[in-house]
Amino acid sequence: MKSAVAYIRVSTDRQGKSGLGLEAQQATIARFAEAEGYIIIQTFIEVETGKGSDALAKRPQLALALQAAKNGEPTCPVIVAKLDRLSRDVHFISGLMVQRVPFIVAALGPNVDSFMLHIYAALAEKERTMISERTKGALQAAKARGVKLGAPVQNTVLKDRAAAFAEGLRPVLEPLLDLSSSRDIANELNRRGITTVTGGPWSSTTVIRLINRLKVPA
Repeated sequence: MKSAVAYIRVSTDRQGKSGLGLEAQQATIARFAEAEGYIIIQTFIEVETGKGSDALAKRPQLALALQAAKNGEPTCPVIVAKLDRLSRDVHFISGLMVQRVPFIVAALGPNVDSFMLHIYAALAEKERTMISERTKGALQAAKARGVKLGAPVQNTVLKDRAAAFAEGLRPVLEPLLDLSSSRDIANELNRRGITTVTGGPWSSTTVIRLINRLKVPA
């Protein structure tokens, strides 16, 4: 069997201590490795931010994963569950490619080369920027209606923020409605690295709430 190194990352101490997200990434990588004939020789788990193009300095476990991969004969790949487990920053992804270590993203399949990883990262970054801009526009509209967004958090403010966030996601959600279930939509949003309004992963329940909030046909 072919050798590979696994890299798993969660973004907060709370997630790291609770195991939230760790098991899901481990399971995804294990299924991929079994299907593609890889044996995982080492697994590196990191609890750190993915923000910024200089984030590698903050990620000693990723540095160790790169070194372990280079020590292979020949150099073996580093497998991650999703692209955003490496980074949400396209410049950071570009910096990793300079390391001359092959990366495999389980969610994207075994045949996505470094050139395609750049494209996926750039598209994801652009999509997040557009969502942010649409959300800001919706919040400005709410402010124009008299909602005091700077006031202490109250139910009305929370609802307006959720509505603004949902509206920002409308162009992303509507093309996904052809998927067979809300769970499939949740999986696709998670695969793209898009989080919920609270910064968490999507589930079938949160997708249904999003659809109902936007009043689009399921």
